[in-house]
Amino acid sequence: MKTSVISRKEFIRNTSLAMAGLFASHSYVQGNPHQQTRVESSNTTGYLLKNVRLETGFLYEDEEVIGTKTELFTLQIIDGKIAAILPNTPLADAIDAREMLMLPAFRDQHIHLDKTFYGGQWQAVRKRKGGIKGMIALEQKLLPELLKTSTQHAEKLIELLQSKGSSFARSHVNIEPTSKLDSLKNLQQALANKKEGFSAELVAFPQHGLFYTDSTRWMKEAAKMDIDFIGGVDPYTIDGSIERSVDFMVQLALDHQKGIDMHLHESGDSGLQTVEYLIKKVNENPALKGKTYLSHCFVLAKLEQPKLEQVAEALSNAQIGIVSTIPFGGLVMPIPTLYKYGVNIQTGNDSIIDHWNTWGSGSVLQKANLMAQLYGYSTEFQLSRSLKLATNNILPLDDSGKQQWPKVGDAADLVFVDASCSAEAVSRISSVSSLIHHGHLVF
Repeated sequence: MKTSVISRKEFIRNTSLAMAGLFASHSYVQGNPHQQTRVESSNTTGYLLKNVRLETGFLYEDEEVIGTKTELFTLQIIDGKIAAILPNTPLADAIDAREMLMLPAFRDQHIHLDKTFYGGQWQAVRKRKGGIKGMIALEQKLLPELLKTSTQHAEKLIELLQSKGSSFARSHVNIEPTSKLDSLKNLQQALANKKEGFSAELVAFPQHGLFYTDSTRWMKEAAKMDIDFIGGVDPYTIDGSIERSVDFMVQLALDHQKGIDMHLHESGDSGLQTVEYLIKKVNENPALKGKTYLSHCFVLAKLEQPKLEQVAEALSNAQIGIVSTIPFGGLVMPIPTLYKYGVNIQTGNDSIIDHWNTWGSGSVLQKANLMAQLYGYSTEFQLSRSLKLATNNILPLDDSGKQQWPKVGDAADLVFVDASCSAEAVSRISSVSSLIHHGHLVF
């Protein structure tokens, strides 16, 4: 599909015009493309989007999905929500989406916004010495200087994510004796500065080990602040005790009603033991079900299939999610098996450019594309399903082709891409035209 991408300047100008007026006290809304309901709306400002391309169903040939049907609609946005989905109209005062495909705004579910070189001078990674503990020693040297400008660099990194269609991130934040609470405070300031166009969940992350550098004091302080998850990292390799580290995380999360998101890079027996012990602790404490995640969890890529199936089922039953950056090369995660058992899979860029890695693009749509390539998800149906990796499991169409997003009342967290359908967007990593966050036009 050939379309002309609306310019940033024109989109903002049109938005200003549209938002300047009040809409009538009655609006027509519809829960699907064919049924309208009249509802009351009193003295509310908002705006209209016309020529919005939405997916409406699949095209079939011999029971195989061979394409995706779309239609153009007009949307009304009020108070940060989708207030109406209307037949397309050429209203002069509506913002013209230029037939761009509208998708749920993307979400980066694993990133480190607090420590990055992005927005500054190029720096490649240094040669690693001494394994993970060697990297901890390097961080202890780098962090005092990084903290001086971490707020500004975080803002630049947020802008990169926005340009790639993400309006939300789960960010891990260093909490350890070198940074103390400064990294958290600096990132919170950056997020406050960007709050109109971006939101985040925060993970208190003891990058230097809970006990290896005695970060427990600072973790207890961070848990009292505005964070969402208690983090951890490689309990056996760094702290020397799986049970001690996991028990601390679990208790701290329970005491402060937080979730858990732990980095687990260990791929041997200690990695498997950590996974199984965390499953046990979550089952003992059901309040953590649906709120617990293992980031990376490389050990799953090393398991024989029978054991993998067993662990995948146990993760699903405990409602423990896996947050994977979709590694490739010598280590390919068993995403298809995890999906088979209903494990919640999320993704993120992790590092964009810092002392750990310089490969991040900022695009989670690219992660969905990489997943599709790695596992051979090449059909129209499979590609369309792969989009959920970028949107944190929200898809416009369900597996039977029924439209399930957007609905009236949904948050107006929207991304517009130059594509004819989700499958094309994933396959081509289609360019992002515009981003709307909580109804606010980002660009």
